[in-house]
Amino acid sequence: MNLVQLVSQPELASPALVIAFDAWVDAGSASSAAATALAEGGEAVASFENDVLYDYRARRPTLDIVDGRPLRLEWPQLTLRYSRLGGRDVLVLTGPEPDFRWRELSADVVELAKTLRISQWISLGAIPAAVPHTRPVPVLGTESRPGLLRGNVRPGPEGLLRVPSAALSVLDVAVGQSGIPALGYFAQIPHYISGPYPAATVALLRAVERHLDIELPLGTLTEEVDQMRQRLDTATALDEKTRLYIEKLEAMVDEERLPSGDELIGEIERFLRERGNDIGEGQIH
Repeated sequence: MNLVQLVSQPELASPALVIAFDAWVDAGSASSAAATALAEGGEAVASFENDVLYDYRARRPTLDIVDGRPLRLEWPQLTLRYSRLGGRDVLVLTGPEPDFRWRELSADVVELAKTLRISQWISLGAIPAAVPHTRPVPVLGTESRPGLLRGNVRPGPEGLLRVPSAALSVLDVAVGQSGIPALGYFAQIPHYISGPYPAATVALLRAVERHLDIELPLGTLTEEVDQMRQRLDTATALDEKTRLYIEKLEAMVDEERLPSGDELIGEIERFLRERGNDIGEGQIH
C-alpha cells in the first residue's frame, strides 16, 4: 500500500521541505506551532492514508456537538502544503506523529521528495533542557553531512547520544540516505516550563528565516513571547528555590559551560524533587 498520494503538483523551483510533528520531540509545542505558521493558507499537495497511520484510540478524533447534535469530526492527519514564503517555494509536512508503519511511510516520503525535486529537507523540533527562560532560546542542529546548517547553529551534542527515536528522525535518516540534504533545528526548552512556549517557536522560525534567507511574519507571536516572559519572571520572583536554580542555569549559560549528561539529569531531578507545588500550565512546574 502506498501511504502517500499526490493531489497537486505545483510548479516548484528548488523547493525546501520543512517538517515537524507534534508529540515526541515537540516540547512546548514549539516546532508544531512553527510548522503550522509556515503552512497557514498553503495549498494541499499530497494526501496520506491516515486511517493506516494512526491509532484512533490513542489519538481520538475531536467531536463537535452543537445543541445536542453531533455535527463535525476532526481527525488526526498528516498534511503536506505548499507556500510561497519570501520568494522561496516551501513545502510543509506536519501533523500528529504517526503511530504505525514508520518505515513504509519514510520510503514513500522519500519517493515523494524525489518526485517534487526537493532541494533540502529541514526538520524542526524542540527538546526539554537545563536552560533558563531568561536567556535566548538555544538551538542545536543535526545534518546528514557537514556544512548544511546555517546561522551559526552548531551540530550537537558532541559524541554518542542514544535516545528513543521519533518518527521525525526515521524520516530524516531515510531522506539523508537517499542523497537529499537533510538537516534539523532543535530548540531547547527550559525543562521547568509546562504548556506552549512561544519563545521557542519564534527561535525556530528565525532559524528557518536565516537558513532560507527570507523574512517571515510573526503575527502575534512576539506579544505572546513578552506575556509569557512576564508571567515566568513573576513566578520566579515569588519562589526563592526557583530563583536560585534559574540563577545557576544562567551562570552555566553565561560561562558557555555544558553540563555532562549525568550532571544535567541529576540537577533536573533534584530541582523537581525539591519543588513541592505547581505554579500552573504555561509557567513553571
